[in-house]
Amino acid sequence: MGKLVRVICTLYLLVAISAVNRAEEDPDEFDADEATVEVESEPSTVDVPYESPTPIDQNKVYLADHFDDAAQFSKRWIKSKAKKDGISEEIAKYDGIWELEAPLKDALVGDMGLVLKSKAKHAAIASSLIKPFVFNTKPLIVQYEVILQDGQECGGAYLKLLSDGTDTRNLGQFTDKSPYTIMFGPDKCGNDHKLHFIFRHKNPRNGSVEEKHCKKPTERLEDYFSDKLPHLYTLILNPDNTFEIKVDKTVINSGSLLEDFTPSVNPPSEIDDPEDSRPEDWDEREKIPDAEAVKPEDWDEDAPAQIIDEFATMPSGWLEDEPTHIPDPNAKKPVDWDTEMDGSWEPPLIDNPVCADATGCGKWEPPLINNPNFKGKWRAPLIDNPNYKGKWRPRRIPNPEFFEDKEPFKMHTVSAVGFELWSMSKDIYFDNIIITDDHYVAEHWAAATFEKKRQKIARDSESVVQRLANLTNDYPILWIVYILVLGVPIVFILYLCCKPKSASPTENEELKRAAEAKKTDAPSPDDLAAPGMSNANKIDESVEDDEASEDKEKYSDKDEDDDDDEDEKDAVISDQNGEGDVPRKRKPRKE
Repeated sequence: MGKLVRVICTLYLLVAISAVNRAEEDPDEFDADEATVEVESEPSTVDVPYESPTPIDQNKVYLADHFDDAAQFSKRWIKSKAKKDGISEEIAKYDGIWELEAPLKDALVGDMGLVLKSKAKHAAIASSLIKPFVFNTKPLIVQYEVILQDGQECGGAYLKLLSDGTDTRNLGQFTDKSPYTIMFGPDKCGNDHKLHFIFRHKNPRNGSVEEKHCKKPTERLEDYFSDKLPHLYTLILNPDNTFEIKVDKTVINSGSLLEDFTPSVNPPSEIDDPEDSRPEDWDEREKIPDAEAVKPEDWDEDAPAQIIDEFATMPSGWLEDEPTHIPDPNAKKPVDWDTEMDGSWEPPLIDNPVCADATGCGKWEPPLINNPNFKGKWRAPLIDNPNYKGKWRPRRIPNPEFFEDKEPFKMHTVSAVGFELWSMSKDIYFDNIIITDDHYVAEHWAAATFEKKRQKIARDSESVVQRLANLTNDYPILWIVYILVLGVPIVFILYLCCKPKSASPTENEELKRAAEAKKTDAPSPDDLAAPGMSNANKIDESVEDDEASEDKEKYSDKDEDDDDDEDEKDAVISDQNGEGDVPRKRKPRKE
């Protein structure tokens, strides 16, 4: 019976799981009645529908690539064939391996990405923009996904926005020396976790270019490098010189191009005069010793800091004649001991066991105490310096290199984008790169790509109970399914547990015989003697009847045992003709 109950419960649980899966896959066609009929096993993963995304407004997009089309990828992206300068020939070549692949886990059907397969190799790949981005009146939004499928030990996964020029016209020679306007993305080596935002600023006075590094975010970045999940990195750069950096659509850093970068965009207007020097008579001392102070006559600089306590006495029980250590009596000279080479052998010393219970052993000496007359070396007290002029600083002069750029947002035009990386970890996954000037376009692109990936991961990790609870909030009709799925087996189980147990034929026969043998208050046939029969004969016949009825009485209920003591007493039988009471002897039961 227990096995049957388990089978029924399992079937109903599978029905519930099937209903949830069908409602998630096609909510519009979900039918609660049909869900109670079909029984399907729960799938191991949840399939989230995916289609290669298309930007909602192509006119506002400068690059958008989902890497799902291998033919389009081979036309758009160019692998670098250059070599790095300044390093040995063996490792100078950009020979890292790039492939289009699906993620190693939690992949959407049909979704591909750009994967850096190799590690400990220089790798570079780049693509031209659909049209150059000119920093003018529109914001720049750079967004792409990264999955560190093998974690990250040391290396980067950042993106470079390459400056328009001769280098971007020959992307096959893309190297670390190729001019870029912005570098953005994650980077890690050891315990140093970074999220780069670096832009190259041109000095308007002399034309030199200097890298400006953004301040570090206050948020912790460690999990992004170790959880092996997809993360969405977004840089928003506004024409008012403000910026925002988001990870998974959450702002983790923000600020101003003018205030939150090192070195600062604009140099200071004044600097210290490099030719100025401190005058010889400049006194920076705030306090000086009092020249008029005199050491007191009773000041003893030679007095020791501690003296012997003259009032101390040797504690009782101190064993002055016992040394603190004695030679080990159990020690033996090593067999290979050479007296000529090693000298005279002496046993090692051990703690004197006699001193274990004593106050002390050996020569007693009184302890030292602080000397009340100790004052140390005398020094004159300090007073305010009448010649104090403060801390000297060189005079300030106008900065000959000063300039003021009030619009650092107007950077060098970008015409290409690329990855130029070196990493000690393999299988770095990049996907869904978009460069646009419209926030809504970037959000729509993320909804069609990144959010579906996280949705699939969340659904795959949900338990059946969580999925039932979440789906019930959206579709209250599922309460009908729950009542059918859970209510019916519960009622069936309660019925099986509470149903009266039917007796077997043998048990029924025994109960019937016991009921017939049960004594009552009514006179039995033994008690009714025929007219004219003597009381003695009636007594003899009753004894015989008692012996004959013993076989019946042994089947009576347990309640009869409570009356056994009374049955063993003398019974008084009333004469049917009213002749008086005659004592009747009963034979004791064999039981």
